Formats: sequence, structure tokens, C-alpha cells
Amino acid sequence: MNEQDPGLSRAAAAPAGRAALPADATVTPAPVDDAEAPDLVDPGAVDTSLRTPAQRSRTFAGILGNTALANITTSYLWFSLTFWVYLETRNVIATGVIGGAYMLLIALSSISFGTFVDRYRKLAVMRFAAGFTLVMFALSGVMFLLTPTASLLDLTQPWFWLFTLVILIGGVVENMRNIALSTTVTILIEPDRRANANGMVGMVQGLMFIVTSVLSGLSIGLMGMGWTIVVAVVLTALAFAHLLTLSIPEEVRPAATDAHGGFDLRGSYAAVLAVSGLFALILFSTFNNFIGGVYMALMDPYGLELFPVELWGAFFALGATGFIVGGALIGKFGLGSNPLRTMLIAVIAMGVLGAVFTLREWAWLYIAGIWLYMCLFPFVEAAEQTIIQRVVPLQRQGRVFGFAMAFESAAAPITAFLIAPIAQFWIIPYARSAEGSAQLAPLLGEGTSRGIALVFLVAGVIMILAALLAFLTPVYRRVSASYARQAAEDAGGGVTAPSPTG
Repeated sequence: MNEQDPGLSRAAAAPAGRAALPADATVTPAPVDDAEAPDLVDPGAVDTSLRTPAQRSRTFAGILGNTALANITTSYLWFSLTFWVYLETRNVIATGVIGGAYMLLIALSSISFGTFVDRYRKLAVMRFAAGFTLVMFALSGVMFLLTPTASLLDLTQPWFWLFTLVILIGGVVENMRNIALSTTVTILIEPDRRANANGMVGMVQGLMFIVTSVLSGLSIGLMGMGWTIVVAVVLTALAFAHLLTLSIPEEVRPAATDAHGGFDLRGSYAAVLAVSGLFALILFSTFNNFIGGVYMALMDPYGLELFPVELWGAFFALGATGFIVGGALIGKFGLGSNPLRTMLIAVIAMGVLGAVFTLREWAWLYIAGIWLYMCLFPFVEAAEQTIIQRVVPLQRQGRVFGFAMAFESAAAPITAFLIAPIAQFWIIPYARSAEGSAQLAPLLGEGTSRGIALVFLVAGVIMILAALLAFLTPVYRRVSASYARQAAEDAGGGVTAPSPTG
């Protein structure tokens, strides 16, 4: 990815792209220095007086439900691909590559995604992403039909990488919808209810994990990869068709923005720096994702060693119900007066869980740990989104969300690419040797997956220490003060969108 002419920009400029992103949604922005940011205020771009808050909330619910179906379908196919490859190869490098490549593609494309979200109508962006994903998933089905299975599963052949890449690109472009979804919260939801709306987004993510975990395991175990692709294509088509029936009349036109080109790295960086301490918040989330890469690479292999694939999908779905519980708690009670404090407390608790949920090779301990971990995850995600929606102006939110996604997503694949081969060639063989097993037994007990348990333990301890140190930094105090100041201004002035100065 570069700053000149990314592939997504060319696609948007092509005839098909024009159909997905109509001409009336196009803006022709000029570069604007940060000092000129107040001139970007465009009160006519969003008119919340057209409908009541309740009507806007219903529209948001429709968009959220549609995004849920799209995310479920994408994760269903991605999970199925991971299960299928591991069961056929028994190689954690393969699963690490799939997970790492997915996150790396998100990192490389997110700034472009954020730029397009700022430049076009949010619903037009969602429709473009849905149509592109449908085409890529259909292409993967054609490849599966025409390529022998042995070639698709041979890591030394280009067909494995091409087949995987087609599916992952389709899933990555679908993530453009998630950036747009975060900005629709600002457009459709009142400021004092945005944390609750972000909690509902967390519930949708939980539903995604539950449904995809069950369906992916059953699908691979009972139907195989071919029919799994067919199901994914059909569901993607349904989500695309439903998206065509939705509308956001409040977005009268794209908000005036200083975004330009297809990859506005400079504007994205300036938008982040415009809010004191926001870049440090993103850096902390990035570091947290370094640890997340460990779980991304090794959680499925650990579960598949404990359970058959059909049962693992069902048990992971049980653990993922914690997502719904966590999201429901946020939807009901919000995140408190300081979402950043709530985020750090949640990260500390997640580190404790990550360190202890594999101390013994007990199925109930692993599932209980996953459930509690998933309960906490929406708090971290919703806190960051709520802070950005409060302190960043709407005309820059797409790039800020895209910049944050790029940084944070880049961390996980680095860890996954590093930890997968280290675990495969050194840690797991050491833990399964007579000497290693004896040395680890007092701390980690006995079992075939003690090497993975050791990695989880170290990762959890690092996560705890990082969050504790974050509480002591000046940045924590600056971001907390900025959020409190903007919340007071919104409450006192009755504004419905953040000011450009944050």
C-alpha cells in the first residue's frame, strides 16, 4: 500500500465503483491545514431534525443488523478456512499465516478505507464493500471447484496462497463497513447514548462469534469446505440485497472534509494529532494487539487439541456468549464517566484471565476463561470508539478510525507470524519432551498442549504490566480530561456532533 494510488481507489474510480459510489456522493476536497479545521464545520451535511431520535435509533438498528449478518458470514468463512486447513495439515504455521495475513491486509488497507468513509456517503461505502465481498467469495467458490484439494492444501504451491488470499481480501474489504458503522453512531445516535450504542455493537460481535463458531465447526465437519463457500456466498448476497433497502436521510451530503486522494495518510495522522493524547491511546491499543496476536495464532489449535472440530465450534460458541453479556452490560449501564479508565481495568482483567485459563489442561477452565475474556472484550472496543466519537469531528472520524485500525491491526500479524513458528518448532516440542514436561508440570500441569499454555501465561503477564503502567502516564490524564471537557460542552450546549477542535 502506498500514498499514490491504492487498488481500492482505482476500484472506486472504475465504472463499477461509480455504480456503487454514486456521483452525487462524491466530494472534491482540497487539502486543509490543521489550523483551518474550524472551517470544515458543515452543519448542513447532517440534519438530525428530519426524524426523531427514536426513528434514527431504529435505522441504526437496521444497519447494525445488516452489518451483523455480513460480519457473521465473513467470520464463518474465515473460521471454516482456519479449521479446514489445520485439520488437513495439523500445522499451526498455516493457521498463523491465515490469521496474520488477514490482520496484515486490514492494516494495509484501513487508512484507505477511512479516507473513503470521510469522502463519501456512509451507506454508499457500505454498499460498495458488500458488493465487492460478494464477488470475491464467489470467485473463491470457482477456484475451489476447479483446483484439486491436494493442491489447495499444499503450502509449497501457489494455489493455497491464492485461494486463501481471495477469501481474506473479501473479508478485509467487508471491514470497510465497520469503519462506516462507527461514523453512523455519530450521525444517528445522541451523544449521551453513544457508549450504549457501542455496547450494542459489542453484542453483535458476540453473536458473530457464537454463530460462526457453531456453524463453522459443523459446516467443516459435516459438509466440507465446498458447501461452506456456497452458504457464505448466499448469505453475503442476502446482506447486500437488504442493504439496498436502507437509507440515512440525516446525511444530506458528505460532510466537508480535508480528506484527499485514496490514501490520506497525512490527513489521518493530522486528525489523530489534533486531539491531545489520542495517538498514545492508539499506541496502547496497538501494544495490546501484540498480545492479541498470540491468542489469534494459538487459541484454535489449543481448542482443537482438546475437542473434536464439531465440539470445539460449539464450545467456543458457548464461551463467546460472554461477548453478548459484556455488550449488554455496556448497552444498559454505559462505560462510566471515564471510558479510558474502564478500558484499562478491563485490559488488566483480560491479562489475568489469559494467564490462568490454560494453567491446567481442563476443558471447563479453558471455556470459562474464554467466556470471561469475551465479557471484557467489548469494554475495550467500546471505550476506544466512544472516546473517538466524542472528541473527533465527524468529517475526520473515518480517517481516525481507519488510522487506529491500521496501527492496531498491524500488531497482531507480527505477533502471529513470530509466535506460530516459534511455538511449532521450539516451545511445543520442548514442552512435550520428557525434560520440558517435568520442568513445566509444577506450574502448568501435564498435557499435550503445555507449550501453548506457557505462551499464554507469558502473554497475560505482559498485558497486565502494560495496563498498570498506562495508568501512571501523563497521557492517561490528558485523554481523560479531554473527554470530560467535551462531554461537558456537549451536555451544556446540546450539540449532537463533536467540535473540530476536539
